[in-house]
Amino acid sequence: MIAALRRSLGQHALLPLALVLAACGSPQADAGSPNSPSPPPVQAPAVDLQEVVTGLEEPTAVVSAGDGSGRLFVTQKTGLARVVQDGSVLGTPFLDLTDAVSTDSEQGLLGLAFHPEYAENGRFFVNYTRGDGDTVISEFVVSSDPNVADADSERVLLTIPQPYPNHNGGNLVFGPDGYLYVGMGDGGAGGDPEERGQDPSTLLGKMLRIDVDNIGDEPYGVPQDNPFAQTEGAMPEIWAYGLRNPWRYSFDRETGDLWIADVGQNAFEEINRQPADSAGGENYGWEVTEGSSCFNEADATAPLETCDTEGLTGPVLEYPHSEGQSVTGGYVYRGEAIPELVGHYVFGDFTSGTIWGAAAQEGGGYASTRLVDSGFLVVAFGEDEAGELYVADYDGTLYRFASAVQASSW
Repeated sequence: MIAALRRSLGQHALLPLALVLAACGSPQADAGSPNSPSPPPVQAPAVDLQEVVTGLEEPTAVVSAGDGSGRLFVTQKTGLARVVQDGSVLGTPFLDLTDAVSTDSEQGLLGLAFHPEYAENGRFFVNYTRGDGDTVISEFVVSSDPNVADADSERVLLTIPQPYPNHNGGNLVFGPDGYLYVGMGDGGAGGDPEERGQDPSTLLGKMLRIDVDNIGDEPYGVPQDNPFAQTEGAMPEIWAYGLRNPWRYSFDRETGDLWIADVGQNAFEEINRQPADSAGGENYGWEVTEGSSCFNEADATAPLETCDTEGLTGPVLEYPHSEGQSVTGGYVYRGEAIPELVGHYVFGDFTSGTIWGAAAQEGGGYASTRLVDSGFLVVAFGEDEAGELYVADYDGTLYRFASAVQASSW
């Protein structure tokens, strides 16, 4: 299956997961220009990966409930959400949506987020593609058994039509502001044929921000300070736009900065950073740009020399296809197990298996170091209640980041 996946990437075929055709290469710091020089190599933190559990089936997300239980929850493409507790996968799924979920191409159960007050209210939210391929954002509540959800409690908040089966995005994350952030891909195919990334009248190709608490008679509320909330003809849920397929984003638990990994087309993978004090409205460029280069719709492998980049927010990191073909976003490490990794943004590539750590530089920008050549399909990172990091192999193993005596650097 892995060989077939990699062949399909090379042939620009649709992937059997919510991953997109992307780029690879050593992530570059200060990627505001495609010719920005990389900073000199720095010593990589010594990192090791320790196996936690095996036997998962096509995992797509790893999250914590934040309820003090120490449990991790792993969504599977097939529609199950599993509980990992005390080094074991519990036999009974937390949630079973297998009858509701479509698993074609990049579809499936793709995201899970627990309400910030989950310990008190038992509310959580999922992102999945239903039988017709459309995206569904739903709310559930836990049952009297803390390891099993109430399957009959589904309340649909939002459905988003999907014209193609790829580029579904799929992540759900609560921000420090208590709002739910929903990352949406551009609708699929290749090259954003309907230019949805730049179109504020559609939710596709956007980062959405919704209020799941102050809802009145509606399924959800729209924060009045959303940048397009008062703009005629624009979707008020939009928080940022110009995204191709945000495959994993996260908030730095210390600073509140939002890190968005966006899978590229044929040349570059990119990572965007939105500062905590942002008022939203950033345009991250797709499909005017891919990474910091001008996207050439006629020949995606040959970037244009110039394009209109006025008003665009460029990536803080990018890498070419020589390094990997589908970025997987992670977290800024704030744990205690690996002191030298604190403050690094950790991310990886699905196809190459490389995992990097990026740190801010005194002169500006970010410098990346290669942490691990994992040898597996890096599909999702996770963060537990203590800020320790995990990474899932699409073939079914969950690993924990640990300190090591030695690690390679570049």
